[in-house]
Formats: sequence, C-alpha cells, structure tokens
Amino acid sequence: MALSMTDKKALHAEKAAWPSEIRAEFEREAGNPNPCVGTQLLSENERVRVWIIRLQPGERVGFHRHVLDYFWTAVTPGRGRQHLQDGSTVEHSYTAGETRHETYGPGEYKVHDLENIGDAEMIFNTVEFLDSANPPLPLPDHVRLKIAA
Repeated sequence: MALSMTDKKALHAEKAAWPSEIRAEFEREAGNPNPCVGTQLLSENERVRVWIIRLQPGERVGFHRHVLDYFWTAVTPGRGRQHLQDGSTVEHSYTAGETRHETYGPGEYKVHDLENIGDAEMIFNTVEFLDSANPPLPLPDHVRLKIAA
C-alpha cells in the first residue's frame, strides 16, 4: 500500500506566525515558483527526474513547489521541520527506507521547505513522474549543467 504524507502523524504541528524571513521567502516563491525539489538533480529522462536532498544538522532547503506526482524515500533516519503552504509548521521523524507517495490533480500543487532539526545528516531521494496531471515546471539551466558535467 502506498502511503502519503496525509497518513503520517506529525511529532509537532502548529499554526503560528512564521519568522519574517521565512514569510518573505514563501511570498517570493509564489511569484517565482521553484521547481527544484531536491538539493541536486541526479538524473532526468523523458519519464522521471531523480533528486537527492542532503542536509546537515541545521541546514534547510528553501521553499519549492511540487506539481508532479512523486515519491520520496528517506535514505537515513532523521528529524525535519517544514513550513507548509497552509501557514502551518510541522515536525516529523523519518526512518531509513520510509517512503511516501504524493499525487496532484490538474492545477494542484504543494509548496514547502525542509530543515534538518536532527543531529545527523538527513538524506532523501525524490523521484518525480513527468507524465503527471500537471506539466513539469521548467528547471533553471544551471541545474541541468550540473548533471551534464
């Protein structure tokens, strides 16, 4: 059975005002959607984009937008904090091998960030399916230049 984030209980969740720099970054993303759903694009073909997220303790990947169906797998255990587009902040723990699947209908999307609030490096792999209900967002040229090198 494919589990999604709606099946995952948060360790902590609150709906409180975000720090001003987080709110400003979220508003900037709304005007310029960020399609980079990982810290590095590892591979891309006509069917999928494969990403990795590597975060040291205290590191954060900024707001990004999911418009494609995808799944992620935690490579390492960890604990993360996310600011979600509904204005909430949630914290989750992850186990190595944990996998979640997300699906979006036409016009649907999710915007969030991810911060490593644990004490060890946190690593995730994310696979996006390009044949989804929404067209893929264009990637910045510098992302593809990295995988060509």
